[in-house]
Amino acid sequence: MRNEAQTRRDLIDPVLLTLGWTNDLVKVEVTPGGTDIIDGKPKRRKGRSDYLLCLPVLDGHPPLPIAVLEAKKENSPATLGLQQANTYAKRFNVPFAFSTNGRLYSEFGLDKGTIIEADQLNNFPTPQMLLERYQSFKHIELKSEAARALLIRYKTGEATRFYFQDAAIRATLENIAQGNKKAMLCLATGTGKTFIAKELLWKLAKAGHIRRALFLVDRDELRTQALTHLQGIFGDDAQEVTTSNPNTNAKILIATYQTLNITGDDKEPAFWKKNFPKNFFSHIIIDECHRSAWGNWSIVLTDNPDAIHIGLTATPRTLTNTKGEEANADADVTANNIRYFGEPVYEYSIADGQNDGYLAACEVIKRKPDIDYRLLSKDEIKHKKISDAYSGGAVAEDKIDDVYSSNEFERHLLLDDRIHSMCNDLFQLLIETGGVHQKTIVFCASEIHADKVSIKLNNLYFDWCRANGTSPKEMYAFKCTAASTQPSSKELIAELRGSSNSHFIATTVELLSTGVDVPNLNNVVFFKYIKSPISFYQMVGRGTRIGEPRGSKMMFRLYDYTNATRLFGQDFISKPASEKKEGGEGGDPPPPPVIIRVAEQQFTIEIKDEGKSILCEEDGKDVLVPYEIYKERLAAAVSEKVSDLETLRNTWVNPIERKELLNELPGGENALRLVRELEEEQECDLYDVLAQLGFGYIPKTRTERAGGFSFRNKDWLKPLPNPTKNVLTAIAGLFAKGGIEELELNELFDEHEVKQNGGFDALINLPEQPGFYINQTKLRLLA
Repeated sequence: MRNEAQTRRDLIDPVLLTLGWTNDLVKVEVTPGGTDIIDGKPKRRKGRSDYLLCLPVLDGHPPLPIAVLEAKKENSPATLGLQQANTYAKRFNVPFAFSTNGRLYSEFGLDKGTIIEADQLNNFPTPQMLLERYQSFKHIELKSEAARALLIRYKTGEATRFYFQDAAIRATLENIAQGNKKAMLCLATGTGKTFIAKELLWKLAKAGHIRRALFLVDRDELRTQALTHLQGIFGDDAQEVTTSNPNTNAKILIATYQTLNITGDDKEPAFWKKNFPKNFFSHIIIDECHRSAWGNWSIVLTDNPDAIHIGLTATPRTLTNTKGEEANADADVTANNIRYFGEPVYEYSIADGQNDGYLAACEVIKRKPDIDYRLLSKDEIKHKKISDAYSGGAVAEDKIDDVYSSNEFERHLLLDDRIHSMCNDLFQLLIETGGVHQKTIVFCASEIHADKVSIKLNNLYFDWCRANGTSPKEMYAFKCTAASTQPSSKELIAELRGSSNSHFIATTVELLSTGVDVPNLNNVVFFKYIKSPISFYQMVGRGTRIGEPRGSKMMFRLYDYTNATRLFGQDFISKPASEKKEGGEGGDPPPPPVIIRVAEQQFTIEIKDEGKSILCEEDGKDVLVPYEIYKERLAAAVSEKVSDLETLRNTWVNPIERKELLNELPGGENALRLVRELEEEQECDLYDVLAQLGFGYIPKTRTERAGGFSFRNKDWLKPLPNPTKNVLTAIAGLFAKGGIEELELNELFDEHEVKQNGGFDALINLPEQPGFYINQTKLRLLA
């Protein structure tokens, strides 16, 4: 019987071609499948190939994706791939999912809402049939002016975008073509929302739909980043708004809330009103639209009621306990994204990105200072060596609160011993997990806390350099907050991102929590208590990018000293901000609260190890599972799915069955690869990791298995012709490079070692087909 590739070539493709599905209408999308670090170098593991059926709409324009097709081998049920196809259809933002074994096909279409279980492949819908169904279901006439932007080519080319970016862009343009004026996109941090924005604007502009557009961000760093992207495709037609030059003649404007004079602290946005009259913009894109939710920036939207409003976010904010007229007007537009924009037209989560290999996996190390388990009373504090943290002067007893909880440590009560203990612990963990020169962001509770953490980490580093006879690198640890000057926060961020020889640990409060792209960040550290899931996910998102060059970073570590990771999986719901209270005569603001500093050697503090955890997805929510419990779940899942080691071995050499097994494991393939990292078994194939977990099998490295192949299989190899033996031995040797997937690459017979020993020709004119010998080689490697 034919395998998948043969079924597709011999049975499926010929039928589709006769029905009008020509080669240009069948697109292959390949996901990277993540990256392994082997011998210190990034190695891309085998990704997933998905087949999209596309509609021809207009000559000279790219065809439009509308369906996912899963091809299964001839002797499989036609329905086997339908559930998988349906899952991928949502990811690709297409309304139709098909599965076929070359004889029969099954279908699920959103328009009909029912499954067609088995029909002859000859009855498969033609492009015209699916075009009519698509237009009827979507209420879009694809040749109309309203849909024109859907068919515009990417300015930077098809190869520069990822499938989920294309899906998000199409979902937005479909929404606009249907006559809607509001759309929200929710994609995990690190998935390229700025790329999506620039290509959206390009397609809309090329279709002639943009009169003038505004891209609104909330930080100077993000404005600079967006300006670079947009000028790359629009040239001088894209300009930034500055207080000295609003650049109102430009077609695409990039601005911050602050520059537009519309932040919550402003009584009257004079700059905005002076330069941007009503309905000045035809399109507005709000980056990180969950941010500044209590400000007055809704005026940007309400002053442009005829414009298309597009919100980009990783965390859609929902408002709870809204009350009073003050909240109603502004919060309706800005705080409650879902109520204003509606449900996201497209979503792509952290888990999706990690499973596809576009985002790095996350290992969580939970720690906690033992002093955080209790309250500190006024009576206890006043008998310690205390001072005003800023002036160094004495603190009056009436300035000491009755009690301090851990949430107030380092914000209202500065504890030198706690800071030093946490810094000592973190520095030691860095030494143990790859060395002190790791790019790291530490989130602190206050400006002064960030200062003290950077000073302590620098002192620890200098001590370490002296002890190891090493010259210290410049700016090892540094504070990077909005208050940073000489160098500015902008310069510091650039060095954190770009320098490999300085600027390793940034201590911050909020500045680095969103929008700052540091692809090679190794660690995210929580020294501050967090209440908002929105802020938490944004902070975690700093670590999810997979490195530069892309794919060079597989994972990052999250060091949690404040139980921040309890927020994984929580809904993004916020409470209204409390009203600002006027203080003093004439409405002067109240004086800042006294921050009390408790000097060193006043407390004995121990950092408790609360274990390691793996980030998994359960029932559509992020869940943190303790590492040992995760391994138990994994072992149980392996035992449930495969009855014995022999079954695992036979499953493992079949790419489809192996992928299905990995997808069914808790946390999926990425979590298993993270276990391999944590168990320091990077030199083993994942087969050995599962064999050890499920059946107590002692793992072997890829090199051990490849090196012992000839000796262990000499009786099997002996009767074969010498060229065949040499080729199979060379193929087995490739296992050492990348494991089982290395033997399944299309370029297998182009590998130098295989080619020079006879290549594919050495496997023909034998009693069995070439596939038999390759499969036997794979099985015997795992024996």
